[in-house]
Amino acid sequence: MKQRFYPAVLERHANGYFGLWFADFPGAVAAGRTQEEVMAKGQDALGAAFQECAERSVPLPTPTPVEAIEIPADCDFVSYLAVGATPPDPSERVNVYLPKSLIERVDRAATAMGMTRSSLFGLAVTRLLNVYGESAATIVVPPKGHR
Repeated sequence: MKQRFYPAVLERHANGYFGLWFADFPGAVAAGRTQEEVMAKGQDALGAAFQECAERSVPLPTPTPVEAIEIPADCDFVSYLAVGATPPDPSERVNVYLPKSLIERVDRAATAMGMTRSSLFGLAVTRLLNVYGESAATIVVPPKGHR
């Protein structure tokens, strides 16, 4: 999925730290000792805001034009930045057939981890593909006829 960019305000704090916030996502803020650090954290904060919108089934807002952002009087403004993050992929329902004993094990593990069954399957498959790449099936599952 393609990155979406939103304007952010970079400000300096009296303690030497930098802060970054988004007019379109009031709860998405970041702080860091350097501009580079706060920008990286800002990207993470924007990604978390995207995820929160997805979880609440709220569409992402249209980015506010920079000229429409109101800078508070107590803000030690440094610069406007364009910060990008990739919106989460929408979920899609799939049907799979698995042994009941495996589903029971998955459900117990998911409950112990505070997750849903779907979240655990998603996490497991994501980690498998991150380790083995798209060729995971040929590495993990032996070809038919071999045991």
